[in-house]
Amino acid sequence: MTMHGNERAGFSRPPPPQQMARQRTTLALIATAALAVSTAIAATVVSIGIARAGEIAASSGGGHIAVAVFLGIVFAGMGGLIAVTAMHGAGKPHED
Repeated sequence: MTMHGNERAGFSRPPPPQQMARQRTTLALIATAALAVSTAIAATVVSIGIARAGEIAASSGGGHIAVAVFLGIVFAGMGGLIAVTAMHGAGKPHED
């Protein structure tokens, strides 16, 4: 075994800062596009669900609309709470 065999052992060098910045930018663009597509799909599904709920409520006397509104308010509140929590913890460094 030669002394030069150790050159290939271990981890490789990290990529240069320009390449890392390009990778981060690409990943952020992909994540943003995925979020936009997911939001469009969710809005379509919710719209279809509201339309169907309206048909059911019209045929059953309208008692279910209160439950739908309540659930909508609960989900909106949960989303707001998560957003506030994420914004509050964004400036703190992570402890590993």
